[in-house]
Amino acid sequence: MNLQQLRSVSETVRRGFSLTKVAAVLHTSQPGISRQIRELEDELNVEIFERAGKRLTKLTEPGAAVLPIIERILLDVQNLRRAAQDFTGRDLGHLTIAATHAQARYALPAAVLDFRALYPQVTLNLHQGSPRQVAQMLIEGEADIGIATEALSQYGELIALPCYRWTHCVIAPVGHALLDGAPLQLERLARYPILTYEPGFTGRARIDEAFARAGLKPQIVISAMDADVIKTYVELGLGVGIVSTLAYDEVRDRGLRALDAGHLFEVNMTRLAIRRGTLLRTYVLSFIETFAPSLTPSVVKDALASDVALETVS
Repeated sequence: MNLQQLRSVSETVRRGFSLTKVAAVLHTSQPGISRQIRELEDELNVEIFERAGKRLTKLTEPGAAVLPIIERILLDVQNLRRAAQDFTGRDLGHLTIAATHAQARYALPAAVLDFRALYPQVTLNLHQGSPRQVAQMLIEGEADIGIATEALSQYGELIALPCYRWTHCVIAPVGHALLDGAPLQLERLARYPILTYEPGFTGRARIDEAFARAGLKPQIVISAMDADVIKTYVELGLGVGIVSTLAYDEVRDRGLRALDAGHLFEVNMTRLAIRRGTLLRTYVLSFIETFAPSLTPSVVKDALASDVALETVS
C-alpha cells in the first residue's frame, strides 16, 4: 500500500470517476491510475469501485467504508508535512484563503495588509466564490481557511467559527424620495424597485424572510453577487439598493446615501471555516487572529481539538 494508490482513489471520487481527469491532476497516465487502484483493491481484497467495462461508475459498499479512512490518512500526511515545515521554515510558505466577494473586497484588506507586514515571505493566494464554492474548496483541500456568511456551518467536514456580526443598509442616489427623513419601513421600501444580492449571498435570505413575514413582495429588478455592481446601478437611478453596511463608504460613494436597515433585517454572522482534522501552521493561526481578534490561536486549537464549532463571538 502506498500514498499514490490512496491519492488515486481519492481523486477518482473527487473528479466524478473520470480517470482522464485524475491522470491530469496526478500527472500520470490513465492506465497508471487504473493499475494503482487495482493493486490497492487486490491488497485489501475488496473492490472499491463498481465498473461498467473499463469505466468506473461509483463506489461499492466496501469502497464507501474505506474512503473516509483514505481521506484521513491523506490529511494526516499533509499535517505531518505542515508540522515539519513549521519548524524548518516558520515564516515561509503559502496561505490560501477562499472567500466570497463581499469578504474579499470589504472585510479582508486590512487583515491582509497587517499579515503581509508580519509575514512578508508567505505567499497569499485569494480565491473568490459563492459560499458553497468556498466550502467545497476547503473540503477538497484547495484552501486553508474559508470566509463567508452563508453555508459554511452546514458542512459536517468543516468547523465554522464566528467572526463578526453585521447588518444591511439601504442605499439611494442623492436626492431620492426615500431620503426625506421619514422612518424607513418595509412597506415604504417595497414601493421602489430594489437591487440587492443574489440568493445565497451576503444575507439575502434575511432580506427575503423579512419581506415574507410582512406579507410583502418586493420588486427586485437586479440581483448580483457584487455590492459594487449593485451600487453602480443604483447610482444610475434604476432603484434603491440593499447591501451590507461594510460595502458603503460615504467618502468613496459620494453619489449615494445610506440608511441603516438594522431594524428591518436580522443580524448576519460571518464565519471562518477550517477543515476538521487539519493542522494549521503558525502563520495561518496568526492570520485568523488578525482577521478576527476573538479567534486567538488557543481558541482555534481548542475548537479543532474538541471538534466542536463555537456558536458565540465576543
